[in-house]
Amino acid sequence: MKNKPPLYWIHIILFPLFFLFACVPGQPKTVLSPTPELTNIQGYVVEETGNPIPNAVVRVKTTKNYVITDEKGKFYFGKLPKEQPVKLTAWAPGFFIGGGDEVSPDLLDVVITLEKHNDYDNDEYDWLPSTFHAGEGENQGCAQCHSSVESKTAVSLPVDEWLLDAHSQSAHNERFLSMYSGTDTKGNQSPLTQYGFSRDYGTFPLLPDPDLPYYGPGYKLDFPESSGNCAACHAPLAAVDDPYGVNPTTLSGVDAEGISCDFCHKISDVNLNPVSGLPDANMPGVLSFNFLRPPEGHQFFAGPLDDVAPGEDTYSSLQKMSQFCAPCHYGVFWDTTIYNSFGEWLESSYSDSETGKTCQDCHMPPSGATVFALPSQGSEERDPDTIFSHLMPGAKDETLLQNAISMTVNTIQENHSIVVEVTILNDQTGHHVPTDSPLRQLILLVEVKTSDNQALQLIDGPTIPDWAGIGDPTGGYYAGLPGKGFAKILKERWTGVTPSGAYWNPTDIVSDNRIAANESDISRYTFAIPQTDKIIIDVKLLFRRAFIELMDQKSWDNVQDILMQQIEMDVPLQP
Repeated sequence: MKNKPPLYWIHIILFPLFFLFACVPGQPKTVLSPTPELTNIQGYVVEETGNPIPNAVVRVKTTKNYVITDEKGKFYFGKLPKEQPVKLTAWAPGFFIGGGDEVSPDLLDVVITLEKHNDYDNDEYDWLPSTFHAGEGENQGCAQCHSSVESKTAVSLPVDEWLLDAHSQSAHNERFLSMYSGTDTKGNQSPLTQYGFSRDYGTFPLLPDPDLPYYGPGYKLDFPESSGNCAACHAPLAAVDDPYGVNPTTLSGVDAEGISCDFCHKISDVNLNPVSGLPDANMPGVLSFNFLRPPEGHQFFAGPLDDVAPGEDTYSSLQKMSQFCAPCHYGVFWDTTIYNSFGEWLESSYSDSETGKTCQDCHMPPSGATVFALPSQGSEERDPDTIFSHLMPGAKDETLLQNAISMTVNTIQENHSIVVEVTILNDQTGHHVPTDSPLRQLILLVEVKTSDNQALQLIDGPTIPDWAGIGDPTGGYYAGLPGKGFAKILKERWTGVTPSGAYWNPTDIVSDNRIAANESDISRYTFAIPQTDKIIIDVKLLFRRAFIELMDQKSWDNVQDILMQQIEMDVPLQP
């Protein structure tokens, strides 16, 4: 064999090795994809008259990719894949969202025409029902497109969520109606309020006769000839054109839906005091909202997305702002601030536009849904972070309450006593805890026992107030036990009744120790130590919907305390 050059032998040795490794199963091959060819789209946004619309938002539908038109209404998208058609939408204030049709890239003359929406409120408009209702197009019940019940799909849609939320029950909530009518939940009614007379002050209400059956207070007991403005928040569909003339106990049909889909999506603005940023006093609910109900033959829906097209929909940034909630979550009556969750938020760091959170961030967080309507009705998949839940959890939601605050417990042994220090920190809620209705309260129970279940004697520290119930603790009557109560306590000016939930009468705030956002409460309890080697500490924080005496009067038997936090610990004692 003739001598071969070195390169020959390298070739002979390495080629089989290359073939071996190239054929090993499971070894991926790197295939370079060709870089997609990019192109541009440009065009104009105009009115029906042909006039250009400057500062319009033009968006590639369902994406974060958008541009703003210039003073001539012109827009320009660059770097779009050349072979991939896109849907473009456009919106500007005062107009319905337009576009939505598929356009091919590389076009230079796309024209999106926007239609102006009504600029006045039509008080002859018939509200759409939220539930299933015969109709056509945008004039059928909201559930037709926004519920998955009849389609039997697993998609969670807004109407399905709303039906589980307290807003859908505001007009027929039995606690609200029993407070309005002065009855218990079984229909028994307290006697009408009797009045005395003073030459200096005129008539004034008297305390209920203790010899007669009493089923708690009621607006209609004190003002039998007036309907009041309760419906302005609780039944706004009926009250929008007659805020002082609606008796909530007489409603039916769509008027009894509470805070409905159509109601919220017809709101165009809220009336807030430019100095305080709050609604004006005694202007709750519909009295502080502006609406744009459409003329006959048209529709109008305001929502938080600017690319819902085609249809008679418009974008409203208000729907993502806490100010949207203000008219029903702030209320001053007889010069006393009763409801103030919006005001509490406004005064807290949560209202900071850069670092804070809105009401919607906590009460309408994205649920993971990728559509807000049935795909069969034209809904397209979106980023789940842009679709907000309509469950709107509140005072009856255990998960929300159990994540509202933080609680810690520390102990210090001092000779023949032990000090239990409880810190409650409102570090997860953008308003006071508890908030809104002055009936709500927190009850802190501090229990210390020996290992054989003998309660230790409290020798120093606060005890739970009488309004938490005088009686058997096993039945929820905790007055006098070691602990604290947190509530806004009202007192009726004429009768002296306290605590009172009858704020339709003149009341004063006699105390308010609720815990503000980012604030804390620290309480200390000193117990005598018996002869034992260890003690057991059990600290509970309860949320209660109403004062227990009132719940007994009204027969609100199904309203249970919610355990917000509990810390149990065994503490060995030093000899």
